[in-house]
Amino acid sequence: MPDRPEIVCICGSTRFAAEMLAANRDLTFAGVIVVAPGVFAHPGDRETGERITGEQKAALAALHLRKIDLADRVLVVNPGGYIGESTSREMAYARATGKPVSFTDPV
Repeated sequence: MPDRPEIVCICGSTRFAAEMLAANRDLTFAGVIVVAPGVFAHPGDRETGERITGEQKAALAALHLRKIDLADRVLVVNPGGYIGESTSREMAYARATGKPVSFTDPV
């Protein structure tokens, strides 16, 4: 038995916030430590009412790569097979650092 639970980093478009929260919940109940996006807004996003600057977005992107560093593997939440630019970069980073990448939906 491992000395600690598996750590999974959730990646995906922030438009899928509800799906990422559901994946986080399912993994947590399965005994997995989950690291995931903590902010689901885009620069100038009127839909959520939360606005972030381009600088904040860049800082969040860099922070998410550090979350990938902490993880044993990455789970991409991709309803309908959708994978955006940021998620593609995160997947490439994960693979370059030797992290397995899996998906919630076929790609």
